[in-house]
Amino acid sequence: MSIYDKLKRILTTPIRVNLGLSDEKAWNPSLWNLAGSRSLSGEIVNEATALTYSAVWDAVGQIAGTLSTLPLHLLRTDANKTIQATEKKLFRVMHSEFNPYMTAQIGREVMAAHILTWGNCYAEKVYNGYGDIIQLWPIAPNRVRMEMKDSELIYNIRVDSEEIPLKRDQILHIPGLGFDGFQGYSVIAMARKSLGLGMALETFGAQYFGQGTHPGLLITHPMKLSPETRSNMQAALTQTYSGLGNAHRLMLLDDGLKPEKIGIPPNDSQFIESRSFQVSDVARWFHMPVHRLRDLDRATNNNIEAEQISWVVDTLLPWCIRFEQCFDMQLLTPNEKWQQMLYFRHNLDGQMRGNAKDRAEYYKIMTGIGAMTINMVRSKENMDPDPSPYADEPFIAINNMIPLSKIDEWLKNQSKSTPAKPSAGQEDTNANLP
Repeated sequence: MSIYDKLKRILTTPIRVNLGLSDEKAWNPSLWNLAGSRSLSGEIVNEATALTYSAVWDAVGQIAGTLSTLPLHLLRTDANKTIQATEKKLFRVMHSEFNPYMTAQIGREVMAAHILTWGNCYAEKVYNGYGDIIQLWPIAPNRVRMEMKDSELIYNIRVDSEEIPLKRDQILHIPGLGFDGFQGYSVIAMARKSLGLGMALETFGAQYFGQGTHPGLLITHPMKLSPETRSNMQAALTQTYSGLGNAHRLMLLDDGLKPEKIGIPPNDSQFIESRSFQVSDVARWFHMPVHRLRDLDRATNNNIEAEQISWVVDTLLPWCIRFEQCFDMQLLTPNEKWQQMLYFRHNLDGQMRGNAKDRAEYYKIMTGIGAMTINMVRSKENMDPDPSPYADEPFIAINNMIPLSKIDEWLKNQSKSTPAKPSAGQEDTNANLP
């Protein structure tokens, strides 16, 4: 049998052989489950245990929390104006209430956490009698198995020991980075070795100080002690001098006892530097600036602002676009997309806001060149719109600020009030008047 035939047999043989629906391996036929979740460092690394590692928890929590709290608008383009489609049922679902038990922020955060760890996030769509989506229910990715059946994509959902098939139009599925466009890779699976090393260092540090054989003080005796004497002496010293409250008490020793202080060996203490490196490694896996994980060793006042821009452009923006396009594709009907011109957009302005002085200078420049209106500025600052009819008109600076719609009238008035210059060669008859 050739290598090709062997590979073909492996790929065409169902992996879920003699496995019940309650068996996790029956639901994720991947090398991740076949090889197990134990990393080379000996730590168990999976989507649940990885969150016990502080750097992973912080990365997932920050990205998922930020994405879920960004304003998400269902917008409509109408007569060259962009307005919010607040009359749509879907607006309420994505803005306020995912389902009767879950707010929109919590629902979006759960889905973001799923895709950041499992590489995919799923939610069941619930329709009313008119075909409007009125609820979304997140589904744990480890309960979902995709298959192509009769040229139709089917999502098999495991509930207890039962398999429930749902069609494509019943599921909201957002895949992460993947190889086929249908399913994303599990980030935790791909980062298993890196995360395992970081978790092993954390375990080592806890055991080093908790139960390691590294005493800070030795007491020596010139003679050999009997077991009873050794036990009594150890109990007395421990009771009197051990513990944080007794750290600076005066120690009195007799019978030739001599104390000797022991520090942490340099080779053993290098794990602290290694742990700092692992924080940077986690930041790379999640495409985050390392300062977002509270590692400020290389942070300065000059580069923090640039790192904040990197946080928005490199970390948040790709996720925002991925979610927006999947929302447009799977939550909106063709009529809503192409006839009503509806679409989803996150508002990242809040993440890019500087201090009050910088914002005021920016708004002054933008309104001065007619690029922004007064109400646009007020909207960005979460202020109520100005009722003035000129608050929605752009202005330009001449001598004073005037609306662009009045520029023709202003020019006419200027031409009337300014005397005409004499033409070339024409004498000024009033030049010699007293």
